[in-house]
Amino acid sequence: MRMRTGGGAVGAALPVLRLLRRCGVQAAAEWTPWSCRHLSSSRPPWRLLFFGSDQFAVESLKVLAADRSSGGGVVASLEVVTLSEDVPVWRFAQLKDLPVHRWPPGDVAGRFDVGVVVSFGCLLQERLITAFPHGILNVHPSLLPRWRGPAPVFHTILHGDAVTGVTIMQIRPHRFDVGPILKQQFYQVPEKCTAEELGDVLAIKGARLLMDTLRTLPQTMANKQEQSQTGATFAPKISSSMSWVVWEEQTCEQINRLYRAIGYKIPLRTTWMGRTVKLLDFVGKCHISLADPSRRSMPGSVSFQRESNILAVCCKDGWVGFKAVLLKKRLTAADFYNGYLHQTLLQHNKTPPHPAARGVFLSRRGGAETPHQDATLPKDKTNCVS
Repeated sequence: MRMRTGGGAVGAALPVLRLLRRCGVQAAAEWTPWSCRHLSSSRPPWRLLFFGSDQFAVESLKVLAADRSSGGGVVASLEVVTLSEDVPVWRFAQLKDLPVHRWPPGDVAGRFDVGVVVSFGCLLQERLITAFPHGILNVHPSLLPRWRGPAPVFHTILHGDAVTGVTIMQIRPHRFDVGPILKQQFYQVPEKCTAEELGDVLAIKGARLLMDTLRTLPQTMANKQEQSQTGATFAPKISSSMSWVVWEEQTCEQINRLYRAIGYKIPLRTTWMGRTVKLLDFVGKCHISLADPSRRSMPGSVSFQRESNILAVCCKDGWVGFKAVLLKKRLTAADFYNGYLHQTLLQHNKTPPHPAARGVFLSRRGGAETPHQDATLPKDKTNCVS
């Protein structure tokens, strides 16, 4: 663990000493900066302890560090708590020479005015929260109480929310994302936006809203509002088990949302002849012309569209297209047709096929997976927790 006391506490204490001397308090001459470190300020600049892990959190830390360096009037001192050295927040703190503490931190009583938590991943104990005179603030990428939990951005895209935003709330012990709301900012979700793109935007907006909150913290705290229980929803962690496409049940729009929500990190999956196929380079809903119009299409049916070089797959209400798949290796749509689909269709014309060999992608429904397949993702801007 790397810990530095630094000059932040000393710098925060000097204005108090000067004030006491101006007021004629004789005892002030006997005080030392070390004894003044336990005084809490009632207005900015604040002594901050930042808790964070992933790239989403780095955006807020970046803004706080810039204010401290420029003397912008909000941040007097800034120290960081991380869960490990293998996270973006730790690397950024090292780059900016910020004091870093490994979790859990030591005694923080009297050393800080405010705590800030952004995508950290651990529930904070009550005795830690109460050690901060102005409490601990959280930057959360949703309009609470909508999407409480670790993956709000993912669920915003998956469920087709038209509007989302960021919330600055006050941390409370025992449960995630239930504290009073200090500030909120709405954001219209762009069409075709991915979870990664949305997370990047909300990280920047959250950082700016955090700074606005810190500038007027006493007034903002006085006007905080408890969360309504109406409309509260939970956003569980992302798991690779979510990537299986169920062709019979999912519409073109639902598959589109699923791909935009997790496709940049976990490829969508199906099965072909008993083998797992990863579906790559999604192109959305497509209108196709079947070589044999009399052939009845069933969910999972695969058709190679030569002109556009895509594999079209039949789902609940239409067809969706992919430009490539991953079987043993990455294959273009043409490669998959020539090496696999064409041969299966020829066999289909000779003998009545087994359902698994009918030239279709079959859905996988539930079932346990091996630990490495079903491991939850490392926390990032789509797995933000308090």
